Amino acid sequence: MTKPISDELIAEANARELVALEEDYTALGRKLARTGIDIDRVKDRIAGFSVAVPSWGAGRGGTRFAKFPIPGEPTNIHEKLEDCAVINQLSRLTPRVSPHFPWDKVSDYKALREEAADLGLGFDAVNSNTFQDQPGQAQTYATGSLSSTVEATRAQAVEHNIECIEIGRQLGSTDLTVWVGDGTNFPGQQDFARSLDRYLEAASEVYSALPDDWRMLLEHKMFEPAFYSTVINDWGSSILAAQELGPKAKCLVDLGHHAPNVNIEQIVARLHRFGKLGGFHFNDSKYGDDDLDSGSINPHQLFLVFNELVEAELNPREGFKPSYMIDQSHNVTDPIESMLSSAEAIGQCFAKALLVDRDALHAAQEANDTMMAFQALRRAYNVDVAPILAKARVEAGGAIDVLATYRASRWRDRKAQERKAVGLGAGIV
Repeated sequence: MTKPISDELIAEANARELVALEEDYTALGRKLARTGIDIDRVKDRIAGFSVAVPSWGAGRGGTRFAKFPIPGEPTNIHEKLEDCAVINQLSRLTPRVSPHFPWDKVSDYKALREEAADLGLGFDAVNSNTFQDQPGQAQTYATGSLSSTVEATRAQAVEHNIECIEIGRQLGSTDLTVWVGDGTNFPGQQDFARSLDRYLEAASEVYSALPDDWRMLLEHKMFEPAFYSTVINDWGSSILAAQELGPKAKCLVDLGHHAPNVNIEQIVARLHRFGKLGGFHFNDSKYGDDDLDSGSINPHQLFLVFNELVEAELNPREGFKPSYMIDQSHNVTDPIESMLSSAEAIGQCFAKALLVDRDALHAAQEANDTMMAFQALRRAYNVDVAPILAKARVEAGGAIDVLATYRASRWRDRKAQERKAVGLGAGIV
């Protein structure tokens, strides 16, 4: 297997931190044992947890106005896979990559799958793109895709999604993520009911092309690029569409795709209740759909989401197999550093959710003891679980201090010498 960063460098970096880690892990283990928690069992759960990274996240993102590339930024799927392999090698939490088409198109997908495997990676959900026109495209998506009033445009969008399914089969994926930017920017621009009907009719054609073991993940988004209305704008529209399409259609929740102050953890619980929770895209936001680094703004919300996901694991519905992915735009940071930091934040919130005393929580809920129910969550949230994640990483061959080790590798500097420079962008990934 090809390893982008040498094992020797990681071992040397870990050697400097190992004694302190063992002391911290032992101390935390004693503390948790007093409440009946076996730290090694929590560590094993973390070792078995994973979250995918997006291929497009390996490059610099942008605002609606500009994109500022950095030296050594990947220019194609092969270079993206290299960077994703760095993230997984150091964090040991991100063994899968979610590709986006046609951005990541190649001529030989069998070879691409083998290339990824050689880097220690597999492929997660494949993502279709009907929100922008491509060179040589026959029909424009300027007025919509799956919900377009133009029949030929809808057919083109359906054909592209089916093509993504075929690519995904060759890559070993079993999920198709469908997000459409369809909507309106002016009142009266389209009929709300008819546009949804067109979407459902076209989406059903995509659904019918799914292999038996595949899922179609419907991603909702409140706004952008449509700022007056969006066809699949919230979890209600998403679950209704998923229910109409069939059992292989599930709902995908993105942390940034909601109105401010929406109770996202409750949405997670509701979707699970009806067997439609298909996956989760992790990021953070301050004002809207900001796509900021996971846990950078509201880590407590991320913890509360994982609390509901752990509850869902303990009370599974048929077909419960959520797909987890980081989905961020890295406008001012090195994307590798951002995804290393985000993977750590996500893993920590999962670990904290595993520490919740479920018996105490449920007893307080049944007794209507508001304060004790809240404290059951707060006690777990207040625990510094960093030693658990670091211990799991080092046992799997990862780095104790992921960012320091990454910088010591000088990966970005080396790639800046090897890779073609990325030109100035006009905005957005």
